[in-house]
Amino acid sequence: MQIIKESNISRIIIVSTIIIISSVMFFNGYFFIAKQYEILDSQIEESRKNFINTQRNILKREVDSIIEYISFKKIYRPLLHPSDEEALKQEIYEWIRTIRFGKDLSNYLFVYGILNLEGGDNFATMLINPNRPDLEGELISDSYTDDNGKAFRKIFLQDIHEKGYSFVDYVYKKPDSKHLRPKVSYFKFYEPWGLVIAAGAYLDEIDEEIETAKTAFKHKVKLEATSAIIIFLIFTLIANSFAVVLGRQIEKFLNSYNAQVKQKTEELEMLNKTLESRVFEEIQKGREQEQLLIQKSKFIALGEMISNIAHQWRQPLSQLSALLMTLKLKHRMNRLDKNAMDIKCAEAENIVEYMSHTIDDFRNFFMPNKDKKEFSIKESIEEVLRIVGKSITNQNIVIEVDIPQDKKIIGYKSEYEQVILNLLSNAKDAIIATCKGEGRIVITLKIIGNVARLSVQDNGGGIKIEPLEKIFEPYVTTKEQNEGTGIGLYMSKLIIEKSMKGKLEADNEKDGAIFTVEV
Repeated sequence: MQIIKESNISRIIIVSTIIIISSVMFFNGYFFIAKQYEILDSQIEESRKNFINTQRNILKREVDSIIEYISFKKIYRPLLHPSDEEALKQEIYEWIRTIRFGKDLSNYLFVYGILNLEGGDNFATMLINPNRPDLEGELISDSYTDDNGKAFRKIFLQDIHEKGYSFVDYVYKKPDSKHLRPKVSYFKFYEPWGLVIAAGAYLDEIDEEIETAKTAFKHKVKLEATSAIIIFLIFTLIANSFAVVLGRQIEKFLNSYNAQVKQKTEELEMLNKTLESRVFEEIQKGREQEQLLIQKSKFIALGEMISNIAHQWRQPLSQLSALLMTLKLKHRMNRLDKNAMDIKCAEAENIVEYMSHTIDDFRNFFMPNKDKKEFSIKESIEEVLRIVGKSITNQNIVIEVDIPQDKKIIGYKSEYEQVILNLLSNAKDAIIATCKGEGRIVITLKIIGNVARLSVQDNGGGIKIEPLEKIFEPYVTTKEQNEGTGIGLYMSKLIIEKSMKGKLEADNEKDGAIFTVEV
């Protein structure tokens, strides 16, 4: 089922835009409030840490003050008898028992009389504990644990061994209450009297402060969330209104576009009715033009071919003339017997047959091919050389043919031969233009897999046109004005690449040019 259609695309744009904008606003609001609560949790955690650090500082100050006071009393109150020191201890113990501090004066000091600093079941006597007067004077064990299973006495004994003091967190009953509360205590060892003096502070005060802060923060968040929701709703309304206007504009544009498309479609339908016949006609015209260009290229070379025929016939005509003069002379001297006549007639027939073959070669070359057929590349090269070989070698140009292996291909034989002829003629003209003492043209055939690569290389100085590929464009020539038409290489490339599905390339090597034909 197709959901999006041309008839409902504007409505889909409007609805989807409203949904997207509303969703974005909802998630923004949600994450905004969630972020505020994250900030609250972070602040609560920070406040708790600060409160505990503050309580620890207070406890340390209280205990250190007591120890300093005892040291002061011992220095400035002469202790002449052991009973005097015991009286001082009792005086200080009574004073410590009365000390209270903290917000509601619920915090107090407690004192252990250490019997064995290594710990054990009876490691100390509880001397002062205002919260647990029932324990005063009792032996205590370090294996005692709070309700969470924490042996806090073992912990502070180990810390005192290591650094002389200890901070320990545990839970303990709060004075005048049956409820256990989290507590932090500071323990410090006073070695002269073998005492561990400690002070503890209950941490439930921070919970009350945190609860108060939570209530205030929730009220603040509620106000901010309400403001944010109002702003989000207003923005959503504006954005959705814009989406509606935009959707209508898109719908209007689509209607106009559809009208144009409908008009163009009708025009295309009319064009398609005649397109096939027109394309066929143009293809036929293109093929006819290609054939005309090929024939034109051949007829342009016809003048040069006539010169080639003259080169081909010059020697056999001289031989035929000499033969006739010999017959005439022998006839006058009555020495023309039947045997001599037969020999001379056979020589004349050979000469005439050679000249007849020359005419056939030129006639076949200029006869257009209609169908593709299989032919030998080596034989095609030999036929072309029979036509233009004499005209090239008469210009003091050596032709080298390197064909270690022949190859038969399928295509238009005469057109392939015309390409070879064009390449040889261009090589000859380039060598003549350089006025070299001796020219050289090398024809090489290599078979690479299923590809026949024919190369024609000369020492005529190379191609001067830049870029090199431009030489295959129509009416581009390197010859002097009126000496070339500029369509020979263009037609050669057209024949190889279009008619025979091959490749014709040119390059400069050493002191000349090399043309490569791959089919």
